Amino acid sequence: MSAAPKAARHDGTLALIGGDEWTPGCEALDRRLAETAGAKEVVVIPAAAAYEHPERIADRAAAWFAPLGLKVRVLPVLRRPDAEDVKHAETVRRARFVYIVDGSPLHLRSVLKDSALFDAVLAAYHGGASLAASGAGATLVGDPMVDPRGGAYTVGLGVVPDVAVFPYHGTAADHLRERSIDLLPPTATLVGVDGATALVRAADGTWTVDGVGEVTLYHGRDTTRFGVGDAVPGLR
Repeated sequence: MSAAPKAARHDGTLALIGGDEWTPGCEALDRRLAETAGAKEVVVIPAAAAYEHPERIADRAAAWFAPLGLKVRVLPVLRRPDAEDVKHAETVRRARFVYIVDGSPLHLRSVLKDSALFDAVLAAYHGGASLAASGAGATLVGDPMVDPRGGAYTVGLGVVPDVAVFPYHGTAADHLRERSIDLLPPTATLVGVDGATALVRAADGTWTVDGVGEVTLYHGRDTTRFGVGDAVPGLR
């Protein structure tokens, strides 16, 4: 008996947000992410905020997305066992808009890496859903990942290979930025993303800037800055 054919892969839209999600300036971005994927609901993964009052996320998300006409489902995923729950994974797999909130990237990695939930995130995204990842989430979905403990690098999840995301770029401490520049692996590109700003990859593979700030690409110590609406070349 022949194997069933694999589902066609059709990547959705990926938004790497430099933090400050759900704040003024992000309305148009979130509306476009929902409309592009045909989403009526956003599924929120709060794991990165497990130690930062995660109980407040549902109210914040509802208040933010209701004016955009979107329902909100916040999954109770805060620890590793939660990410192996088959019901949570199925909810994400069926979602058209998935949002990974900010917080601790290292805790988020311990929850998501090689989990059923992360497999579901990839399945949704590769099936055409919009995937937004803010702050810690944006850092983690790249590879290598900027380590918040000192600005060096560790292993990310590799949704976007050879791209290291530096969130809150415009307000980051100079010594962390300098360390990330100096230690950048030669095969990777360092991308600084300001708060309330997103580096967005469309389904056709093109990258643009959305939100209120800038995206900065590093080539050694040389920088190229891109403003809202600009295309960003040279990324996969």
